[in-house]
Amino acid sequence: MAEQIDEVTIRAAGPDDAAAIAAVHVRSWQEAYEGIVPEVYLAGLDPEQRAREWADHLRTGPQDQVTTWVAESGDQVIGFLSFGPSRDEDAQRGDREIYSIYLDPGTWGHGVARDLMRTMLGELGAHTRVSLWVLADNERARHFYRRHGFQPDGVERIDEVGGAELLEVRYRRG
Repeated sequence: MAEQIDEVTIRAAGPDDAAAIAAVHVRSWQEAYEGIVPEVYLAGLDPEQRAREWADHLRTGPQDQVTTWVAESGDQVIGFLSFGPSRDEDAQRGDREIYSIYLDPGTWGHGVARDLMRTMLGELGAHTRVSLWVLADNERARHFYRRHGFQPDGVERIDEVGGAELLEVRYRRG
């Protein structure tokens, strides 16, 4: 991905976006989680398998509850955000959760994640409580979420990824 980014468009994702979303998803994981998630796991991420999962999700998922947006520059998907009802045990009716937000690493620092986040927050409105889970060691993401009004709420969990037990921290806004 070139460092220069032309105009970015945010739009609803569809099944035809699955391969592009998967490619961004895998590249982002491999870059963002280097040194956090086991190297062998990151090296084994398969964009084709991930594309099949995304295609199935975008084709048959609960579209009335889960929303996925893509960020495009020209005709290339450079990022995505997916959110829906909160899956946390202590969630209240109407609470939402960001399930994923990933960008092509070549676009980091260009405002694309900000545009995706603002689009989602604008749709939900100021009074909707939104949560997300972030790896404790992913300081870049934690800083981004704090800049957008999210704060850790004291809830943590251990998630097993690639054979490693990793600490995740819940952030909330609203």
